[in-house]
Amino acid sequence: MEIKIKLKPSSALDQFDFDQFQFGKAATDHMLVADYADGAWQSAEIRGFESLSLSPLSMCLHYGQTVFEGLKAYRQVDGSISIFRLEGHWERMNQSLRRMAMPELPAELFIAGIKKLVEVDQDWVTDREGFSLYLRPFMIATEERLGVSISREYKFMVVASPLAAYYSAPLKVKVEKHYTRACPGGAGMAKNGGNYGASYYPAYLAQQEGYDQVMWTNSRDHEYLEESGTMNLMFIIDGILLTPPTGETVLAGLTRDSLLQVAKDMNWSCEVRPIAIKELQQAFEDGKRVEAFGVGTAAVLTPFKLIHMEGEDYFPYVEEDAKMYLLKKKLSDIRLGREVDPYGWSSLIEVDLVK
Repeated sequence: MEIKIKLKPSSALDQFDFDQFQFGKAATDHMLVADYADGAWQSAEIRGFESLSLSPLSMCLHYGQTVFEGLKAYRQVDGSISIFRLEGHWERMNQSLRRMAMPELPAELFIAGIKKLVEVDQDWVTDREGFSLYLRPFMIATEERLGVSISREYKFMVVASPLAAYYSAPLKVKVEKHYTRACPGGAGMAKNGGNYGASYYPAYLAQQEGYDQVMWTNSRDHEYLEESGTMNLMFIIDGILLTPPTGETVLAGLTRDSLLQVAKDMNWSCEVRPIAIKELQQAFEDGKRVEAFGVGTAAVLTPFKLIHMEGEDYFPYVEEDAKMYLLKKKLSDIRLGREVDPYGWSSLIEVDLVK
């Protein structure tokens, strides 16, 4: 598929302040746009970032056919740029699209298009410590029609925004036992807008009580931990790395998958299995050292300093010698090219693009 490029005459990078900005409020100079109609992708173009024009009848505004992904580009220590787990995010987005009855994306659009976009906006990928370029691919139903049915027209886009730390400090979280994020047979494993919209109210209630996030539990009896807001869950108890299994109700996170692989290759004991609230509570009450953290593309690895469950507050270990920080550093070194990537996770792009 040919991807046309129409460059902006000037860049907004000179006016962007890397020392003071809010993530997601500013985009890079360009975006990737492609349209689907008549059963096929019709066009693809990288052009200047601009607002969309949509009919009020566009089906995405009414029936929830919206899917998105999130991934990152990193400046390597040698000055090159890599995109982390690009192929994995393409596969996961197509999985979400299948669940939402939306057309899948060919590799020459998703993978090649994102690479080309990062090449065009490569100057936005800074080498500052802890920074990356966040990439947001998404697709919306654009057919202009009211009626509960599958849209026949779609728009796929990719925008980018600089990112430092998504969470700047360890979090206080509350185990949620009333509201449900996802249930078997639902669309919880798909990154669609409805999943996030439904989570806002319970998260808002928790924030009113002084917590940063909720920890979701299973829908049947709310006895098992599943995930937390924007992140998968991980724990280290008695030196063993624990994480709930993915499936219909838990998103298959690429950061989670990467950390598990890295931990196994560091000869850590790892267990992927259901984790009961009572088991976690008992570990605290037995005086065991419990490390608890969320993992995800934006969050990377974010420690929890307090977990509220069953009416009590428990305090995971977050000191500098916590084992989880070794895991975070190992993954970071691979992403930034400080260590050789033995997994083929990093997709290198051209950094000498003639503009």
